[in-house]
Amino acid sequence: MKTVRNKSARNVARPIVQSDQQLPRRCPPFGRVAAGIAAGMALTALLACGTAAARTITVAVATGFTTLDPYDAGDALSRNVAKSFYEGLYAFNDKLEPQPQLAESYEVSENGLEYVFKLREGVKFHDGTEFDAQAVKVNFDRVLDPKNALSRRTFFGFIDRVEVLDKYRVKFILKTPMSAFISRLANGTGQMICPSAIKKFGSDGLAHNACGTGPYVLKEFNPSERLVVEKNPNYRIAGLPKLDGIRWLPVPENSTRAQMVLTGEADYVHAMPPELMGRVNESDQAVAIVKPSIQQRYLAINTLAEPLNDLRVRQAIAYAINKDAFCKVVYGGFSRPATGVQPPEVPGGLKLGPWPYDPKKARELLKEAGYPNGFRTQIWAAFNTSTNAKAVQFLQQQLRQVGIQAETRVLESGQRVSLVDSHPDPKTAPVRLYLIGWSNSTAEPDWGIRPLFDSREAPPKLGNTSYYSNPAMDAALDRGMAETDLEKRLAAYGEAQKMIWNDVPAVFLTYENNLAAVNRHLKNFRPMLDSTFEFYEAYWQE
Repeated sequence: MKTVRNKSARNVARPIVQSDQQLPRRCPPFGRVAAGIAAGMALTALLACGTAAARTITVAVATGFTTLDPYDAGDALSRNVAKSFYEGLYAFNDKLEPQPQLAESYEVSENGLEYVFKLREGVKFHDGTEFDAQAVKVNFDRVLDPKNALSRRTFFGFIDRVEVLDKYRVKFILKTPMSAFISRLANGTGQMICPSAIKKFGSDGLAHNACGTGPYVLKEFNPSERLVVEKNPNYRIAGLPKLDGIRWLPVPENSTRAQMVLTGEADYVHAMPPELMGRVNESDQAVAIVKPSIQQRYLAINTLAEPLNDLRVRQAIAYAINKDAFCKVVYGGFSRPATGVQPPEVPGGLKLGPWPYDPKKARELLKEAGYPNGFRTQIWAAFNTSTNAKAVQFLQQQLRQVGIQAETRVLESGQRVSLVDSHPDPKTAPVRLYLIGWSNSTAEPDWGIRPLFDSREAPPKLGNTSYYSNPAMDAALDRGMAETDLEKRLAAYGEAQKMIWNDVPAVFLTYENNLAAVNRHLKNFRPMLDSTFEFYEAYWQE
């Protein structure tokens, strides 16, 4: 069988990372300094140049964690922190380009249906067992088995089966060609869990226990309070990690979270509230970080519930919201109005808007639909943060101006799971208008559309919380997934985006900037384009 080798899959030891932070200055060897000057002066010179210090850092994040199981985590934050102790075959660099991690390289057949991966040798799981092809098969067999009912099964639904060729070679056989396969492997879902842990804990137990190959090992976990990891002394890369450990703390209240980095209680804060970024810049303790992202915010509309099942009503909601004002009021100008179904930074992202702000048009459409005096509904925010609380209040005020009276509610993680993510029947789903965010974790068009708007991906499978159904749009997605020609692939996804935009299953509000704050001594801990963060080579410099 003729194969095509992935030219970028070089034999590298870890994901390529690129930092815009200044690297520590090189300090002269002590002996060389002492030879020419007094010992006291030599010590002063050494201290002045700065030294890397082992340290356990504290990271404050905006929401709680849903699970430690990357194959069952619907939220990017849980998958991101799981990279403390888990690794995959591939991982993204700062440009969201897949780079080898536990794999060394791969070969793909000309028909695009078979991928053979050469695995890195000598890698140990935290339990001391060896990482090999059988471990890869065990992990993917688990997620592909419908009996396990893992939420990320659809993410790898194009995989037919996995075969072990020898100890360090594994073959994936796909159902259809999938040009974004390597990107899917790199997004943090397909992480390698110790086979012994899978056997011991099962899917329920893996929500609270972890065993992988990563740079840190799990020490303590309470979903709503803390996740603590400590250095893996047997990590496969010499000299890493450079920190003793990481304490991940959910801190939903914006001002509290921001204050923690100013007082030194936290060493990294993600995300920073926009209104407090100025205080960080004035501080001697921390540095503010502003980076572009592909994180988007949108208002999903339950298309099955009356009167939201009327296209005119959904259009009215879209016209009623001033997107420019939303960006300024809610995000302090640290975001931009959404111009389409997915950001232009994602390949194939089309500029279709923004949707115009026209409250007069909104009232006309409501009258035409039979609601001249508006109606009552509710707006839920998926995450309980101060920014989301401000966002739903803004949306409430905007809709009130056209006669729509909306009660607001911000959901805790448990409420989000029970009321939305796990609700079994679309017809009885209690959600109406739902403020939610999405960061396309694979940086390719399919995963920016399918989980949110494919009729087959409504909860409890994935995130089509609009319960939107358009067979023509579903078909366009399927053509795009199977197409190996890039131009034809993007054309199919373009068709899908136009249909979604016209059907208004959601109001696309904004694309956010990454806003974070970091202690001046913490280096190489930084946000990524997909609104996750990179910390493999993080270190503390005194």
